[in-house]
Amino acid sequence: MRKATYPLKLPLSIKKAAQRLAKEDWVSLNQWIASAVAEKVGIVETAAEFVAKRKGKATGEGLVKFLRKAPTAPEEEGRIR
Repeated sequence: MRKATYPLKLPLSIKKAAQRLAKEDWVSLNQWIASAVAEKVGIVETAAEFVAKRKGKATGEGLVKFLRKAPTAPEEEGRIR
């Protein structure tokens, strides 16, 4: 596995929390951060694949037609616009 370095600047509070969590997991801070980034990448990529599969060949045109037919909601008292 090839590795790259990246200078990372974190707010002190986040760094301290990450250090504490890494210590609890018995791993280095670097290893803990790499694992956290890998987890986030996996979540984002999985979500993107899910949305792409659900979308299929759908376009926004069908949604616009549906919304045009929807009744308008009456104004509610005290509602913030």
